[in-house]
Amino acid sequence: MAATAGQWVAGARVRTLPNSVAPVIVGAGAAGAIGEFTWWASLLALVVSLALQVGVNYANDYSDGIRGTDDTRVGPLRLVASGVASASAVKLAAFACFGVAGVAGLLLVALTGHWWLISVGVVSVAAAWFYTGGPKPYGYSGWGEVAVFAFFGPVAVLGTLYVQAGEVTWPGVAGAVALGAISASVLVANNLRDLPTDREAGKITMAVRLGDGRTRVLYAVLVAVPFVVSVVLAVENPWSLLGLLAAVPAVPGLRAVGSGGVGLALIPAVRDTSLAMLAWAVLTTVALALF
Repeated sequence: MAATAGQWVAGARVRTLPNSVAPVIVGAGAAGAIGEFTWWASLLALVVSLALQVGVNYANDYSDGIRGTDDTRVGPLRLVASGVASASAVKLAAFACFGVAGVAGLLLVALTGHWWLISVGVVSVAAAWFYTGGPKPYGYSGWGEVAVFAFFGPVAVLGTLYVQAGEVTWPGVAGAVALGAISASVLVANNLRDLPTDREAGKITMAVRLGDGRTRVLYAVLVAVPFVVSVVLAVENPWSLLGLLAAVPAVPGLRAVGSGGVGLALIPAVRDTSLAMLAWAVLTTVALALF
């Protein structure tokens, strides 16, 4: 049985895609703040970021599916575990996405002349695959959030900034920390939801290591980081306080996690946190680039 187009879209985990869009927006905003914004470089960086994330989502679906980790779960559809798509088809989709990211990345490097960034791309693809793939996936050892912080924060934000400006600025670094933290919080919410089934399946995520209570505290701390960054950025650019408005979409997720929600009750937290991240990115970019 072949999966429908709608099921492939569901398998791509569209609700989490702000994780790849938001850091590119902030990196472009940081470049704009010093008059170095280039639309085509930002667009290519966005293609790379989106393709890598969809690729890692399919790769995660494949690896968890063949290991049986997703056999009992409360979250959205998983292609392999549900049987709507074969493991080989999902694996092929993952590598096709990595291929798209690679082509876009090579074009970006060729046009900007920053050839050393090829090594960053290779490491990014390897990190995407070995998150749950390979004999010793680091996502099964509690390192997933660290990787998300690194690749959706410093790598994506500062990479987008660097290919346009040829330098790294402190607002860019601040934005990278903010995006890395709130991106990691999305995974924390996801792993909190899956904590009981992951523990049973032997998937040792950070949530499994920390336990329910401390994972909820970690989520709240990570979500708070961008708002602290907004205040810090406001020392030089008061308009950066616009980023605080992103607290509005963040509140439902914080409420769901803070009130002890479990299982299906935590699914909206992933969505709401992603929306808050995107809102923060847009508002902060407006402040950085226009004021």
